[in-house]
Amino acid sequence: MAGELGVLNALDVAKTQWYHFTAIVIAGMGFFTDAYDLFCISLVTKLLGRIYYSDPTAPKPGTLPPNVQAAVTGVALCGTLAGQLFFGWLGDKLGRKKVYGITLILMVVCSLASGLSFGASAKGVMATLCFFRFWLGFGIGGDYPLSATIMSEYANKKTRGAFIAAVFAMQGFGIMAGGIVALIVSAGFDHKYKVPSYQENPQASLVLPQFDYVWRIVLMFGALPAALTYYWRMKMPETARYTALVAKNAKQAATDMSKVLKVELEAEEERVQKITEADSNKYGLFSKEFAKRHGLHLVGTTTTWFLLDIAFYSQNLFQKDIFSAIGWIPPAKEMNAIHEVYKIARAQTLIALCSTVPGYWFTVALIDYMGRFAIQLMGFFFMTVFMFALAIPYDHWTKKENRIGFVVMYSLTFFFANFGPNATTFVVPAEIFPARLRSTCHGISAAAGKAGAIVGAFGFLYAAQSKDPTKTDKGYPTGIGIKNSLIMLGVINFAGMLFTLLVPESKGKSLEELSGENEDGAEGIELPASARTVPV
Repeated sequence: MAGELGVLNALDVAKTQWYHFTAIVIAGMGFFTDAYDLFCISLVTKLLGRIYYSDPTAPKPGTLPPNVQAAVTGVALCGTLAGQLFFGWLGDKLGRKKVYGITLILMVVCSLASGLSFGASAKGVMATLCFFRFWLGFGIGGDYPLSATIMSEYANKKTRGAFIAAVFAMQGFGIMAGGIVALIVSAGFDHKYKVPSYQENPQASLVLPQFDYVWRIVLMFGALPAALTYYWRMKMPETARYTALVAKNAKQAATDMSKVLKVELEAEEERVQKITEADSNKYGLFSKEFAKRHGLHLVGTTTTWFLLDIAFYSQNLFQKDIFSAIGWIPPAKEMNAIHEVYKIARAQTLIALCSTVPGYWFTVALIDYMGRFAIQLMGFFFMTVFMFALAIPYDHWTKKENRIGFVVMYSLTFFFANFGPNATTFVVPAEIFPARLRSTCHGISAAAGKAGAIVGAFGFLYAAQSKDPTKTDKGYPTGIGIKNSLIMLGVINFAGMLFTLLVPESKGKSLEELSGENEDGAEGIELPASARTVPV
């Protein structure tokens, strides 16, 4: 391997210091907001059904019709997929920092706008909500490739995996924060308006327009963390790898990183020119050279993320059934509108606290010891095992005395998703591709993941319906049943394990080593002694 630029080498061998943590917080708060915005909708869909689709003469409170439910929960995922592709590409064209600001503004504006959804009819309110949720998702989509790329380009090579995983782990706190905000808001309203359950008095169980504010406050709160980090995002300098290897501005890269690292770095203009003009650094995304060097890697990162997200997002289907089955959430008619929000939020917060958050931080702690490959393979393996363990004796788990066992197994599946492929599929694409295509390739991989999420959330919403037409949810056709759905998910996780074999191990190597960016043109360039000695 030929020599590396002094400024990049300085970043690679830098000891963990304060700027690493500020980068984690700045990029991580974006992710915190993403998770909050994407997952908080599931807390309020039942309330939306009660407010806009209730018939006081019906024995049960109103729920969103299947097509509206799918649109409200899924439109943000579609926006995210589009945003990942668009902003991923833009991040390589305009620079990480510029695009980072745009995505943040979009998220703040659309969070506020989705809480201000208006309309004379239920349809009108849902349509405006879906419109703003799509653009909110579009902004969130941009955060995926940019947060990962910025963190990987700032990190040192020894702890890079932990830093990128720490940014992703903020997702767990975002999900938890969504639950906590909904708990506080619903507790406050419950304290002020003491209302009977739907069973006792259908009309009095819903106080309008006051209860209409609940879901709006929960959705609008997502603008706060994003707005708070805007100033810090704009103060962060562009990453040295973009400035030197893509923008070809050696002087600016050295100046920026001298400030960040608090050391003197010289601008190596000749070397930057030589490296960037080498043949190995000129091929584009659709070239034969890219296919030869990184084609299988891209297939590996896209397929594993796609397969993982099918399993990961299908959990939302089973969650409400599981909560109802173990008695965490009583039947809808036994609660008033606010109690229902409170109970759903409490269940989601407990799941996040006990299984989601710990899984992420296990990855952060161990990724630079075990390596990405081992964690991803192990995660997929255990997800396969637990899915089959739930599916094959499914009738056994439905009996009342075995329900706690079902919840434990179910939680373990998601613990190993987070201490496994959910984190590693985010980390690896930010490391193995060349700087000028890094954000684009991460965006493509993430978009494949979101396509899997759409299949998981909607394909399985229909697939998991009972084979017996009398037992399906209102408005849905018959499906293959939960047992067969779980078997399918087990097979999908097994396929994820196989496709993991295409993904290279990136532990402990510099980004340029992984992407082959300092080959050819850097040959014959003498390295300064200081850059040659690499402390381990």
